[in-house]
Amino acid sequence: MDALDPSDPEIARLLGFRHHDPFRILGRHYAGTGEVAVRALIPDAEEVAVVDGPTLGRVAGTALFAWQGPARAVPPRYRLRWRAGGRWHEAWDPYCFPPQIPDFDLHLFGEGRHWHAWRFLGANPWEADGVPGVLFGVWAPNAERVSVVGDFNGWDGRRHPMRSRGGSGVWELFLPGIPAGSHYKFELRTRAGHILLKSDPYGRWFEPRPGTAARVPAAPAHAWGDAEWMAQRARAPWLHRPMSIYEVHLGSWRRAPDGGFLGYRELAERLADHVETLGFTHVELLPVTEHPLDASWGYQTTGFFAPTSRFGTPDDFRAFVDHLHRRGIGVLLDWVPGHFPRNEDSLARFDGTPLYEHPDPRRGEHPDWGTLVFDYGRNEVRNFLLASALYWLEEFHLDGLRVDAVASMLYLDYSRRDGEWLPNVYGGRENLEAIAFLRELNRVVHERCPGAVVIAEESTAWPMVSRPTWLGGLGFSMKWNLGWMHDTLDYFGHDPIHRKYHHDRLTFGLLYAFSENFVLPLSHDEVVHGKGSLIARMPGDAWQRMANLRLLYTWMWTHPGKKLLFMGGEFAQEREWNHDAELDWPLCDDPARQGVMRLVADLNALHRSRTPLHRYDFEAQGFEWIDCHDADQSVLSFLRRDGERFVVVVLNFTPVPRHGYRLGVPHAGRYREILNSDSALYGGSNLGNAGAVEAEPVPWMGRPASLVLTLPPLAGLVLEPEADA
Repeated sequence: MDALDPSDPEIARLLGFRHHDPFRILGRHYAGTGEVAVRALIPDAEEVAVVDGPTLGRVAGTALFAWQGPARAVPPRYRLRWRAGGRWHEAWDPYCFPPQIPDFDLHLFGEGRHWHAWRFLGANPWEADGVPGVLFGVWAPNAERVSVVGDFNGWDGRRHPMRSRGGSGVWELFLPGIPAGSHYKFELRTRAGHILLKSDPYGRWFEPRPGTAARVPAAPAHAWGDAEWMAQRARAPWLHRPMSIYEVHLGSWRRAPDGGFLGYRELAERLADHVETLGFTHVELLPVTEHPLDASWGYQTTGFFAPTSRFGTPDDFRAFVDHLHRRGIGVLLDWVPGHFPRNEDSLARFDGTPLYEHPDPRRGEHPDWGTLVFDYGRNEVRNFLLASALYWLEEFHLDGLRVDAVASMLYLDYSRRDGEWLPNVYGGRENLEAIAFLRELNRVVHERCPGAVVIAEESTAWPMVSRPTWLGGLGFSMKWNLGWMHDTLDYFGHDPIHRKYHHDRLTFGLLYAFSENFVLPLSHDEVVHGKGSLIARMPGDAWQRMANLRLLYTWMWTHPGKKLLFMGGEFAQEREWNHDAELDWPLCDDPARQGVMRLVADLNALHRSRTPLHRYDFEAQGFEWIDCHDADQSVLSFLRRDGERFVVVVLNFTPVPRHGYRLGVPHAGRYREILNSDSALYGGSNLGNAGAVEAEPVPWMGRPASLVLTLPPLAGLVLEPEADA
């Protein structure tokens, strides 16, 4: 037997399960000329032997077994056989394998520049010296000891302590023979001696809630069929292409007959059918990153690398995205790098210290949400988030990310009173580390994922959010126009008789409409927390409410900017959104709501087919007022342009029909009415201009010709010259 002294400090640390590198003692070691020592620490074992080799002797009073003898008796890689609880067990000895994570990967990770950190952190199917297994890796620089625990070792932290990779703070262990689907966590011993049981920060598959264990992922088996989609996405100038987004919460869009969740594959088929019928170009998913609480809608993420198991496996989610791509529909994901929950089993104080969160609560805690704020100045934390973003885009072929709560990241005093926040090194309120992270995120995504977009939900007047980093901007592709949303909904909430006093609510937005690349959002945030549904916020009787909603959508779809509508809005869902139940689909049998759906479909069709309605959404050359001053009649009129091609938009925000309304236009000739939101097809009164009208060579409003129109009540018209049709 190998002579080991249990009183030796290093042996004592091992036996006390406090050793940072058990490989220094366990496994196979040279022990002089021609000899090796083999040591194994197997709690509860009664006998231990090398398969087809020597029997190890117990070190008295311990669970440590050892043998020393000729090197030829034990190969470099060997299996152990042991008896415990009256049963025999056999497995490869994980401590006979060398380190698996290359030093270069650890170096890049320490610099915050390893874009694919999930390939060596978390749990990865692996092969070492021809032996299949799983490589486990975790970053926990302040832990005294880290072990892999799971259903393969009785959740016993004594069985598989990991190896520390020195100053990198990374711990690793290759475990042969662990099957895909196995449940696991990391057990950490803090320097204060406390034992923590933590979910894997890089876990790519989790057990269903309320369980919090990660599962060993299988190698992806899905065969992608979206090569054509990905190729055209990389070529297409998204700035100048149509984009209308259907925002979806998968857990409450459709449910199974028993009230349970549908799977990703079922949802893909039904959602694609619905979105294709309505003509949206993209869907945007409220976070499907794994989260423990349904009521958080996914915004309190615990699994930054895992599609939620509520709806299936990671391959099921791949199939979901693939199916939508094959149907010509892009997929965006709501992604939350701004905060994370305090759950003890997750990222919070991961190794017993503030690791992922900023250590100072004046920077590390969100007073509004009771969550924690990432330490954006720490390389490894920044790398964690950057790798998460790329993981979703590369591994799941997503077409973009919508970054939640950007304002809370940019400002150190966000939602804080004086004395509750810590200034930056220059004494300012700007979070310099978060700014640097966002710029790096956008630069890396745009370089590595051609055609993918990154959209900011940013609620302040921070300048140049969607301008390139090399110009001093944050580098986002687009930004939600929350100012437009608030002003528009405020205006529509007024009784039409009073709207003339609030006319500037609609016109003000055009003063800054081209300062950013804007998305116009009517999102989930506008139909929760007592705000009511969109239709419920419209004034008037039942007919006027529907007419107002149709007018709202016409204003939105003809206004510069890409479009976003939350599910249910397309058929005038009456009640406020409830995440615990599916939408009120029986309402779609109502002819008035069918009319709203037809209008949304036709607006999307116009948006896609008429280049003036999308080519210059972000540039002033794509918009021109005809008349923005007719507040007394609450009428707005403007042109949307694509060079010489244009369409005319006229909107009447009162229930009073306007007959003989003269409107200046660029040239005489016949103009075709290509959309009228008051059409009987949409549930309107069918007042309009008989499909076409002749522009007379009568100068008006500073233009050489003019149309004499009938403006239907609470309705919008879109006309185009027949020569351009």
